[in-house]
Amino acid sequence: MKKFEMRLSGSGGQGLILAGIILGAAATKEGKNVVQTQSYGPEARGGASKSEVLISDERIDYPKVTEPDFLLALTEEALNKYITDIKEDGMVIVDDSVDCDGVDSKVKNLYSVPILSTAKEKLKPIVANMVALGAIVACSDVTSPDATKEAIKENVPPGTEDLNCKAFESGYELGEKNQ
Repeated sequence: MKKFEMRLSGSGGQGLILAGIILGAAATKEGKNVVQTQSYGPEARGGASKSEVLISDERIDYPKVTEPDFLLALTEEALNKYITDIKEDGMVIVDDSVDCDGVDSKVKNLYSVPILSTAKEKLKPIVANMVALGAIVACSDVTSPDATKEAIKENVPPGTEDLNCKAFESGYELGEKNQ
């Protein structure tokens, strides 16, 4: 891996900023260089939000994602807003509730995954971000599951580590099915 640019997007309050932080922490555990940035829409909850993570074996000279290798979109608004500069051979994972009809045909690797419903039906809706993180790690191989679980345990509220790791594992299984 030279440099891998990722954008995690959805609605404010879905926990994707934390997912980006954990993804970056996992990559640093594996000795990689990481830059993580985030932005929110005008509303703290409900507006579009994104977390961007650059992971590289080499020094990172520019701290912004310019042409993502990977996009996660949990809402249709996020998909439409953030897919515009995805690499032609990039990977896009969307929640299965998102309408993908308008997605440019240049995206060759588009996967619809039941992230939100898995969290809601099998666990708790609040851990949808960890389900998404599991799917990301399974599909991208950008970090190892073990390093990611370690980073989860270090970054989630005390007492929620087991639930968050279980959510990650559920998402990882979903991601493996889409490969």
